[in-house]
Amino acid sequence: MHIWVDADACPAVVKDILFRAAERAQTPVILVANQALRAPPSAYIRSVQVAAGFDVADNYIVQNMGQGDLVITADIPLAAEVIEKGGQVISHRGEELTTDNIKSRLTMRNFMEEMRSSGQVTGGPPPLSKKDRRVFANALDRLLSKKS
Repeated sequence: MHIWVDADACPAVVKDILFRAAERAQTPVILVANQALRAPPSAYIRSVQVAAGFDVADNYIVQNMGQGDLVITADIPLAAEVIEKGGQVISHRGEELTTDNIKSRLTMRNFMEEMRSSGQVTGGPPPLSKKDRRVFANALDRLLSKKS
């Protein structure tokens, strides 16, 4: 299993959890972004800088991931593509996105996008809480323990 990270919008605290998990589980973590990223020196962690542009990082992840790989993203359309290709997805808040819940998440995302474009909804999600970090770390540990 490889862990792919949609790293442009990934919170630093989530990256830190992933870096520690990569070393502990000896699992490759690949950060994909359209800007240069700092990553600690490790045989298990690397970053890939893709060209700037809409969905370039997402497309890179989908094209390079394998069945059973794990993708960390809050991007619902990317999550849907990953699941369709046989991958696993965890959001930054630790929610596991699956074939059972991705369609409803896509519907809600599209609805919220319509609301935002009409000016009825503004702002984004709240910052990650300590509980969110714990939920993410636990979900990651569960999936990594299945790998063994």
